[in-house]
Amino acid sequence: MTAAGARISYLSDLTPPSLERTWLTAPHPTLPIVATCSADKTVRIYSLTNFKLLSTISGGHKRSVRTCAWKPLVKGESVLATGSFDATVGIWRRWDSYGREEGGSQAWAIDDSKPNGEENHDDEGRGSLRPEDDHDAEDEEEWRFAVLLDGHDSEVKSVSWSPSGILLATCARDKSIWIWEDLDDGDNNFETVAVLQEHTGDVKCVSWHPTEECLASGSYDDTIRIWREDIDDWGQVACLKGHGGTVWYIDWEGADNAPSTSPSLTADEAAAVKDRWKEHHALSGPRLISCSDDRTVRVWRRKPKQQSSSAGTGMPSIIRPVGLDETWYEEAVLPAAHDLSIYAVTWSKRTGLVASAGADGKIVVYEERFVSADDNLSNEGDKMDVEPAVENQTDGHTPPSLRTEWVILATIDAAHGIYEVNHISWAKRADRKRHESSSAGEEEILVTTADDGSVKVWTVDR
Repeated sequence: MTAAGARISYLSDLTPPSLERTWLTAPHPTLPIVATCSADKTVRIYSLTNFKLLSTISGGHKRSVRTCAWKPLVKGESVLATGSFDATVGIWRRWDSYGREEGGSQAWAIDDSKPNGEENHDDEGRGSLRPEDDHDAEDEEEWRFAVLLDGHDSEVKSVSWSPSGILLATCARDKSIWIWEDLDDGDNNFETVAVLQEHTGDVKCVSWHPTEECLASGSYDDTIRIWREDIDDWGQVACLKGHGGTVWYIDWEGADNAPSTSPSLTADEAAAVKDRWKEHHALSGPRLISCSDDRTVRVWRRKPKQQSSSAGTGMPSIIRPVGLDETWYEEAVLPAAHDLSIYAVTWSKRTGLVASAGADGKIVVYEERFVSADDNLSNEGDKMDVEPAVENQTDGHTPPSLRTEWVILATIDAAHGIYEVNHISWAKRADRKRHESSSAGEEEILVTTADDGSVKVWTVDR
C-alpha cells in the first residue's frame, strides 16, 4: 500500500534511446538538459523541454562510459567529467552561449522541436593536454575534448565535483579514490591532490558534501567512508558500517532540507517546526543516504563534536583540536520495499523526497515526516493508508516534537519492463506540458536509466 493519492506517473522516454545499456543520467545544474552514460562508449545529451537528443559525445573513451558529472559554478560554458571502464576520466567542454542568447538555452536548441543531431569526435589528442579550439561559430557548437586524466588501474565507477568545482573525485575497481584539482589556468591542467586507498574492495561511488570539502565513498567492502583534508593531507575521518552487502550508491541531503509537516498545521506553525528542526541539527549538517546489495536504504547522521573552550573561561578555543575523526551513526533504515539489490538512491534538494531503484525494476519514493506522541494518537487511522513507518533513531537529545519517521509515498513495478534499473535522479521539470500553477517552477521529475538502453521520465503526484 502507498500513501493515499500519491502515485508515480510515466511522462516520456528520452529519444532516441541508446542501443546498449545505459548506466547513469546526470541533470545539468542550471540548464534543462541531462547527460546519459552508455555502454556504447558515448554520452548522450538530451533536452528536458522536449525529451529529444541534442548531441552525442563520442570518441573519447575506448570502453563503456560508466559515469559522468557536471562541474558546478561554471559560467558561459558547460564542463562534463566522464569516467569509463577503460580506466580513464575525460573532461569535456561546450559553450552554452555563443553570441545568440545569454544562458545558453538557444544555443542548446532546448526550445526547438527537433534535436541538433549527433556530434562526433575522434581519439586524437588522447593522453595529452589539447589546446582549446578557436571559438568560431562552427567549433563553438561542438563538444571539445579538453583533457584525459589517467591514473586508475581499472574501471572508473564514479566521478563527483566538489561544491566549489575546484576538486574532482574519481573512484575505481582498483580500490582507490583519486582527488584532482582543476588548476583553472586556461590550459586544462589538473593536479593530483591525493590517492586514497583505505577501501578493501571495489569503490562503487563517491559524492561530495553539498557545502563542505568533505567526501563520502561507498564500496564493495560494505562500508561507507568519510574523507577530509587535514592541512595538506587527505585522510579518512570515519568508517560507517551497517550494510550487509555492497554499497552501490550514496547521496547527500540538501543543505536547506526539512521533513514534511502535518497538513493540520498552519503555514506559520509548519515553518516554526521546520526552523526548530534545522536549528537543532545545525551542528551535524546534512545527512547521507545509502543503498546496498542488502536491499536496504539507510540514513546516516554526523554526531556534532563538543566545542572545546579555554580553561575555565567558557570562551571557544582557537587551538585546532587533535584529530579529525568524526562519529557517524545510523539514523534510520527506510521501510523495506525492494526484492533485489538497490543500485541507486537520490535525495531531492527541493522537496526532501527520496527515490530508489534497482535490480527488481521498481521505483520507490519515500517521505520523511514529523511525528510526535500526539500525532501517533490522532493519526492512527491515517497510518493505515501507508507502508509501515520507520521512526528515526536520535542522538538521545532530540525533543519528541522534532522526531521524524520515513514512509513509502509511492511505488511502481517494472518501470523498464523486465530490465534492471541502474540509476535514478531528480531533475527540475522543464517540459511545456508541465502543470500551470504557481509552484510549477519547483516541480520535479525522476529520470531512470536501464539495461535496455532506455531513459524514462516520471512525475510524482501527491
